[in-house]
Amino acid sequence: MLTKFETKSNRVKGLSFHTKRPWILASLHSGVIQLWDYRMGTLIDRFDEHDGPVRGVHFHMSQPLFVSGGDDYKIKVWNYKLHRCVFTLLGHLDYIRTVQFHHENPWIVSASDDQTIRIWNWQSRTCISVLTGHNHYVMCASFHPKEDLVVSASLDQTVRVWDIGSLNKKTASPADDILRFSQMNSELFGGVDAVVKYVLEGHDRGVNWAAFHPTLPLIVSGADDRQVKLWRMNETKAWEVDTFRGHMNNVSCVMFHSKLDIIVSNSEDKSIRVWDVTKRTGLQTFRREHDRFWILAVHPEMNVLAAGHDSGMIVFKLERERPAFAVSGESLFYAKDRFLRCYDFSTQREAQVIPIRRPGSASLNQSARTLSYSPTENAVLICSDVDGGSYELYVIPKDSFGRGEMQEAKKGLGSSAIFVARNRFAVLDKGNNQVLIKNLKNEVVKKSGLPVPTDAIFYAGTGNLLCRSEDRVVIFDLQQRLVLGDLQTPLVKYVVWSNDMENVALLSKHTIVITNKKLVHRCTLHETIRVKSGAWDDDNGVFIYSTLNHIKYCLPNGDCGIIRTLEVPIYITKVSGNTIFCLDRDGKNKAIVIDATEYIFKLSLLQKRYDQVMSMIRNSQLCGEAMIAYLQQKGFPEVALHFVKDEKTRFNLALESGNIQIAVASAKEIDDKDHWYRLGVEALRQGNAGIVEYAYQRTKNFERLSFLYLINGNLDKLSKMLKIAEVKNDVMGQFHNALYLGDIKERVKILENAGHLPLAYVTASVHGLQDVADKLAAELGDDVLPLPTGKEPSLLMPPTPVVSGGDWPLLRVMKGIFEGGLDSIGRGGVDEEEEGAEGDWGEDLDVVDVDGLQNGDVAAILEDGEVAEENEEKGGWDLEDLELPPEVETPRVSNNARSSVFVAPTPGMPVSQIWTQRSSLAADHAAAGNFDTAMRLLSRQLGIRNFAPLKSMFLDLHSGSHSYLRALSSAPVVSLAIERRWSESGSPNVRSPPALVFNFSQLDEKLKAGYKATTAGKFTEALRLFLSILHTIPFIVVESRREVDEVKELIIIAKEYVLGMQMELKRREMKDNPVRQQELAAYFTHCNFQLPHLRLALLNAMTVCYKAKNLATAANFARRLLETNPTNENQAKTARQVLQAAERNMTDASQLNYDFRNPFVTCGATYVPIYRGQKDVSCPYCTARFVPTQGGQLCTVCDLAVVGADASGLLCSPSQVR
Repeated sequence: MLTKFETKSNRVKGLSFHTKRPWILASLHSGVIQLWDYRMGTLIDRFDEHDGPVRGVHFHMSQPLFVSGGDDYKIKVWNYKLHRCVFTLLGHLDYIRTVQFHHENPWIVSASDDQTIRIWNWQSRTCISVLTGHNHYVMCASFHPKEDLVVSASLDQTVRVWDIGSLNKKTASPADDILRFSQMNSELFGGVDAVVKYVLEGHDRGVNWAAFHPTLPLIVSGADDRQVKLWRMNETKAWEVDTFRGHMNNVSCVMFHSKLDIIVSNSEDKSIRVWDVTKRTGLQTFRREHDRFWILAVHPEMNVLAAGHDSGMIVFKLERERPAFAVSGESLFYAKDRFLRCYDFSTQREAQVIPIRRPGSASLNQSARTLSYSPTENAVLICSDVDGGSYELYVIPKDSFGRGEMQEAKKGLGSSAIFVARNRFAVLDKGNNQVLIKNLKNEVVKKSGLPVPTDAIFYAGTGNLLCRSEDRVVIFDLQQRLVLGDLQTPLVKYVVWSNDMENVALLSKHTIVITNKKLVHRCTLHETIRVKSGAWDDDNGVFIYSTLNHIKYCLPNGDCGIIRTLEVPIYITKVSGNTIFCLDRDGKNKAIVIDATEYIFKLSLLQKRYDQVMSMIRNSQLCGEAMIAYLQQKGFPEVALHFVKDEKTRFNLALESGNIQIAVASAKEIDDKDHWYRLGVEALRQGNAGIVEYAYQRTKNFERLSFLYLINGNLDKLSKMLKIAEVKNDVMGQFHNALYLGDIKERVKILENAGHLPLAYVTASVHGLQDVADKLAAELGDDVLPLPTGKEPSLLMPPTPVVSGGDWPLLRVMKGIFEGGLDSIGRGGVDEEEEGAEGDWGEDLDVVDVDGLQNGDVAAILEDGEVAEENEEKGGWDLEDLELPPEVETPRVSNNARSSVFVAPTPGMPVSQIWTQRSSLAADHAAAGNFDTAMRLLSRQLGIRNFAPLKSMFLDLHSGSHSYLRALSSAPVVSLAIERRWSESGSPNVRSPPALVFNFSQLDEKLKAGYKATTAGKFTEALRLFLSILHTIPFIVVESRREVDEVKELIIIAKEYVLGMQMELKRREMKDNPVRQQELAAYFTHCNFQLPHLRLALLNAMTVCYKAKNLATAANFARRLLETNPTNENQAKTARQVLQAAERNMTDASQLNYDFRNPFVTCGATYVPIYRGQKDVSCPYCTARFVPTQGGQLCTVCDLAVVGADASGLLCSPSQVR
């Protein structure tokens, strides 16, 4: 049982499938009728007018109607397009159990607890017949799919078949008078419309359901006696054929399958059972935990069923319908109707190849599930679910096409089997998580364990398997037993490889993951509707796939779209050009021609094949909002511009692509204040002052215009703006313009007119307009303001603009491919003159009246201004034809003749360049003088960011790898490269890497000197030596892998000593903090020192703690010292004395942050312990460990790298690169 859709709701009592659409009606015990789309899994509508449970519901075959019957004795006919009940039929006197439309006539049959069956005409809305005869509740009634019969089941333990032929004749218009006369008689004297043809008795309890077979003269019934009975009928009688026993409670519903020879029944025993009609045996049982089943529905045309239960319903299939197929070159092999068939894509012909065994077991879902084909051996592997998963191997004889004999297949158990080589196939043994490699004789050649728990295997190239587990897939090389790729995915159902095996699509139920052959993720698509199949369009590298109701495409970058809608699901087998080859659910081959323009257009944009984009724009009908949105989203608004007719969209796209001319044209068409404002903003951004001015004029935005003239230094127009403000009586505007102009007299006049006499007086006085000031002082009288003393007034004048007048200078650039190529297509809204208009627009701005400005159209304003740059130069280069004499035959000089001209030898590549090209070692780059790349390499390999300590090393390396010769006193010095592995016998043309001044043996000497200084207690000297080692190691180059390990070991040693020395020096500084002194001494003993130094550190810590009266801690150090078996007798003696003293009083005077039982490392910056299990970060170079807060800081140990930085690791030998 394959559940396709499930709902949770009240008890479902009635179900009905729509014949064409993927819809199902469910009527509930609560009185609601739900309309579901079972393909999308969505509730489309709900109808709630019945009072009480609705037990019956049915879709009309062709009209947008359905009928329902409920416990409120009402039959309602609904129109689902209008979302309402159209009318109600009244007449029944008790609960209505079932309702059904007739397949041809305008009739409804209903069964009721009032012991009658009624037939209604839904067009005339009347009851045309009442069938009486049952003497208990009638539980169901239905029309025969072809004949004039009705079958009904009742709790009176009978099934009745009624003949309604006379009713059919009555509704048909009579052809002759005799018939009309007999009809009148029957109406007058009460003729019978429907008669009981048979009464089927055999059930011991009430019968709950009875149904006709869609084509054969059979009836099936189910009753409270827990039995399902099969009846046959002919013209005269009906009889019981067989009884199916197995249900443990009342059988509530039973039906024939529309396609298969099976009966499906459900019961209050919480099970659905499937029975074989021909063998009369039970095939399968499906159970629910808690829900009793009440109703079944069978789709009239598709292989899908539905069942209603106590808490909802399920839509399900009994068998998979996907044909098993495999594509090989131009051939498709697939299994259908007990035959292996072959379809040729090029000729579109199919042929029967060989018969294959039909599953003999008494169970469903036993047909072929997968098929694998080996073209060289002409062999086929067919996997099915027989015996819990098994395979059959057929070898097709060369001459057998079409007339093959039934051959005995080689069989075996295994849930997946596929060919992995010419004559080898792999079989998955799930129990042991291994694959068995077998040959064509079905013999095991090899066994191989799998890297992940695998429940299916797929082909992944010769010798490789793609193993699927629940949440990931792995590509596994069977020969080398290596994992080649690993990826987390939802449960993969199908795997589709491209022809060149470079890309693979992993198909899950609702997801498609596209990766390359190593399972490196490319993109993921999510679909709400189930994904069914897919194939690669290998010419374009696009993946074409099908869902339940669409064919779609996926581009390499993850963009997807719909190619076309599907009526019924298909399984794509191959894509060739614009033809999709596919199989349908009946195993028939189809070739669907598609329009690939959209995805090829998007692909060309993606791959920057603009010539192709251009030709497609010219020649195809690509348009629509989706395409415009796509172009805009991908950064091609200028291309989208040529698809659009809507002015507002054109305006937005023009602004986005910076095309001011088209924006102006659209703004004029729209003529809306907001659009002019936005145009002004964009034109200002581009420095196109003329259009800014024009936009502000159109919106009468005088403040912005004034400011524009100010920054452009256009004083004439500013004075005109002053006049306009005066005419409009805008005092603030007047004052601003006077301020911008630096016109003091005007400012004083404006202030005076506005009644601000004190301000006018101050302004006149400060600016030295004494006569005006005196006049104002007289007016003010005693209110004259005293001017502040000791202040120097400064003249408030606007500065002269840097660029006066015109637009910003524009760079000349080549027109983009789209601009030039598309100008001829798009809508030529603005004429040539106007499009190029970028000069000073509207030099003469005439004030006409108070309301506004005289604004002629743009072209008129243009005439005064400059003409655009683009129109200035008409013809480009002035190349006139030269009047040359006719060509004289001149003898051509042969190429190999020696030329008398001296040709200087071409310079070779500098040695430093050869060094850097060949090496990834920082030392070689530094020696070549290429410090920049050397620093980049060190940063990438070791996370080094602080190069100050390395400066001297860089200079030493560079100068050390070059020697200098003085040739002549007047000539420059000749620089010579010194090479690492130079020998006299070597070829002069082959360059060795540079000689380096630092080598590993020098570091060995430094290490010994560091040890000596430590033993002597010269910690500052020791710290200098060990730090010098750490700073030199990045420039050391060694030859062998063994030496690389030694270098890495040396880093660890130097790091431990540097950390130890730093802590000890820090401790000696802390005279006033005895607790911290003891802690640092204690941590010092946990550095990884040489044994003599560790003894000294322990002795030191023991002494410090003993003096501070921390006897228990001192005793621990004494114990550790004695465990090292000290050679110096004094040390051992002191340790034993401390132990004796401590045993008498094992206490600590002060609490230390130190737990010797718990392993720890010391933080290189804060010197606190980081115990095992605590989070830390480390230096990528010296591996010193730090508390997490130090992440991103410079390492305090090596003083070079950043703590926690990503780094690839130390590279100090050419052997690491190979």
